[in-house]
Amino acid sequence: MHPTAPLAAEHISPGLTTATSHSFTSGLSWSAVFAGAAAAAALSFILLILGFGLGLSAISPWTNTGATASTIGISTVVWLALTQIAASGLGGYLAGRLRNRWIDIHVDEVYFRDTAHGLLAWAVATLVTATLLTSAIGTVLSGGAEVGAGALRGVATAATGVAAAGAGQMATSRGETGSNSTGYFVDTLFRTNQAPAEAQATDASSRAEATRIFANALRTGNLDAQDKQYLGSVIARQTGVDQATAETRVSQAYERLDQTVTQATQTAKAAADKARKATAYSALWMFVALLCGAFFASLFATLGGKRRDHPVIVARA
Repeated sequence: MHPTAPLAAEHISPGLTTATSHSFTSGLSWSAVFAGAAAAAALSFILLILGFGLGLSAISPWTNTGATASTIGISTVVWLALTQIAASGLGGYLAGRLRNRWIDIHVDEVYFRDTAHGLLAWAVATLVTATLLTSAIGTVLSGGAEVGAGALRGVATAATGVAAAGAGQMATSRGETGSNSTGYFVDTLFRTNQAPAEAQATDASSRAEATRIFANALRTGNLDAQDKQYLGSVIARQTGVDQATAETRVSQAYERLDQTVTQATQTAKAAADKARKATAYSALWMFVALLCGAFFASLFATLGGKRRDHPVIVARA
């Protein structure tokens, strides 16, 4: 036989393929891919709703009640991974089981195509879920989120009311001249047990001026000696105390204010750093969960494809 002559059909090995056996057959079944992707997206949606409900049930606005933040974070990561594995596995299996059957295709090619079907089903489901994340899922979850946020806002409002002159407001004093920034500490400057008749009511302009002096001192990081002396004279005139006592009161009030602002600033930085780390860890674990989803979608697609090509034995009577 001539080396370039085509092989006869009976001389073709079972593991090989001919040009005419599949040249007109598509290697991709989009209907199976979309079916698997739809199932995966729907299951992801259901599991996300369930996980959100379980998470809200574990959170409580009361102190020392409910799950801790670390517990919530770990459970969220685990639930996200399980959601990806379950949904992607289902979608991949359906994509492999529902695809067309290929005739006279090498087993390695079949394995590759099934893997591709599972991966594409996972990719489509992921894109659909990401697209709907801010619409459908957000609409369903907004009710519960608003309830939880409302409870937390109530607690935060109560705490803010108690500590109105504390760290939260003091943190805004650096570089600002708001009248409410240093209100509590300005009040301490003008306290008196028995004021003179002409100073029974503190002048509002004096309080505003003291507030601006403290705000400028916080901005520069130091209370100017002239400002201290001047503010002491104002306090002495308003409260009837002597100049030395008034200046001592100014120094003590400023030190307390500076400590409060410094503590509030450190607390805010620590909270921001903690939020940054939490966001980074969440993104990394989400990346791992998505990789797990892609792997299990491809794996279960090969299992579904193998089951699809499994010969069916029909019992005859």
